Amino acid sequence: AASGSSMSKGETLKDTILTLRYERLNGLVMRHRMSGAPSLASKFFGGPVVNAGDGQHEHPTQALGDALTIMERKRTDIKNLVVAIVGDVEHSRVARSNAWLLSKLGAEVRFVGPRTLIPGSTSLLPGKVYHELPLGIAGADVVICLRLQKERMLEGLLSSVSEYASLYQVNKETLMYAAPDCLVMHPGPINRGVEVDDVAADSERSAITAQIENGVFVRMAALYWVFQESGNSTNGKKTAKTKVAAKVKA
Repeated sequence: AASGSSMSKGETLKDTILTLRYERLNGLVMRHRMSGAPSLASKFFGGPVVNAGDGQHEHPTQALGDALTIMERKRTDIKNLVVAIVGDVEHSRVARSNAWLLSKLGAEVRFVGPRTLIPGSTSLLPGKVYHELPLGIAGADVVICLRLQKERMLEGLLSSVSEYASLYQVNKETLMYAAPDCLVMHPGPINRGVEVDDVAADSERSAITAQIENGVFVRMAALYWVFQESGNSTNGKKTAKTKVAAKVKA
């Protein structure tokens, strides 16, 4: 954590990354509150950098795990599926990564939420905006619920949690608008009774636990891939990086 590093003493992110580089680390998995921080780190680290979430920008491995889960559960590719992302899209890096990935794979992406929690620049994102849950999830093959951060009430973006739940909670009643075999997903942690009710979270439609499991596999694959890409030596011998990759594969 940044609080346990020299950044708490005033060190810049650049110098922290350089310190890690010259401690001869093989790779860096980085989560940072500032959007774009992993891209900056990759310029100075000299090895593979995996983005584990940066600010309100991206969370690539979460999206990869979600896409894998959809393909497994739907037993098909993602092309032509309707995916509704419901909740606090404005502050969600998961929403952005899922939108970009799933749209590239051919899905129709929808953003569903109150006006105060939808980005103002939605024209730059690959999806349609809906402010009413029944319309937003009508016929949806997949509904991805986003965690509602309760600090949004302090910022004046919502009047109350109960009002949000009454309008945007994914539950037994609201799922009647979606496709009969609609998947319910959530990146976690879940606020039961707010974004989803117990029925939606625990029913056969729920793919939430599968997301967790596939998230492990996807991140293993990401580590293996980045070490494989960067670990080839010019003399044909295995470097420390490729040895680590071999362990991950095993």
